[in-house]
Amino acid sequence: MASSLFIGLMSGTSTDGVDGVLADFSATGRPRSLASISLPMPAALREEFLALNLVGENELARAALAGNALAELYAQAVQSLLAQADVDPAKVGAIGAHGQTVRHDPAAGYTIQINAPAVLAERSGIAVIADFRSRDIAAGGQGAPLVPAFHHALFGEAAPRAVLNLGGIANVTLLDADGGIRGFDTGPANVLMDLWAYAKTGQAYDIDGAWAGTGQANAGLLDMLIRSEPWFERAPPKSTGRDMFNWAWLSQRITEFRAGSAGPADNDIQATLQQLTAATVAQAIVRHAPETREVLVCGGGALNGGLLRDLRHALPCPVRPTSELGVPVQMVEALAFAWLAWAHEHSRPAGLPSVTGARGARVLGCKYPA
Repeated sequence: MASSLFIGLMSGTSTDGVDGVLADFSATGRPRSLASISLPMPAALREEFLALNLVGENELARAALAGNALAELYAQAVQSLLAQADVDPAKVGAIGAHGQTVRHDPAAGYTIQINAPAVLAERSGIAVIADFRSRDIAAGGQGAPLVPAFHHALFGEAAPRAVLNLGGIANVTLLDADGGIRGFDTGPANVLMDLWAYAKTGQAYDIDGAWAGTGQANAGLLDMLIRSEPWFERAPPKSTGRDMFNWAWLSQRITEFRAGSAGPADNDIQATLQQLTAATVAQAIVRHAPETREVLVCGGGALNGGLLRDLRHALPCPVRPTSELGVPVQMVEALAFAWLAWAHEHSRPAGLPSVTGARGARVLGCKYPA
């Protein structure tokens, strides 16, 4: 008899850690979390992933070693989840493991997630399903976002509603009243704020938007950041990542804006970057789903009170965290990868043309048997 238990593992664009969930799908594919865990990303591994976002020396060997290290971290998460729930590995159907995205260029026909699923299968004794993006890209799609079909399964009963994931990059799922599912990336969520906070304060991120709260957003800089990037005006389907929104993108624009004067203070720039996320998210939702009645927020950015305040100011509808519906904000994506593993095992298409622009719906992922 097929197992109803699946594990989801996620390490996102922010590279701050690994989130894991053990879920039971016995209720017609609607997951119930049995255990969850968050492990911090070791500093050296995080720095290596960030470095591998850029062209460098000996990339192939370094990427392979980083994948092995990530698989070992994934295996630790799996062991903890099984111990929490007192579940034998043989009772788990599969692990959905996304890996760490370091390059994403669907226009050129490729995406790269560093991972070592064979190592994880060997360490855990459980089948692993990975490589979720490439089949959709092969079918002419963006390969991202991956989660709208899952968002519909979990939150689709009260459409029209939007589900907003605030990781390094922001992506939105639009759940239409007629059952339609759309989704796309809207631009930076935490990635630029984290880069600026680290460069100017030495902290990995601005906790709860506290530093941004000491500054004043600069309207001129905000306008320039939006106008200077044509990607914001592109119609969906579209996706992005650190390939575009990175330190070079940010520092060039701030240098240009400050030319000839001191310009805004560092904390004012942080406040502006926070508003950049809120403004581009709001613009996308209002433009493409003006009938949206509420926005559910998840991801690490949902823990940033300052960002949530900016979103509530920018959007014309209520904004609330998914935790109010019983799903912790930091576990939604891990739960999504458990669902993607379940969907793969049941030959259920999770890559949707209405989201990615692919030629047709596709079953996503590649399986590494236990």
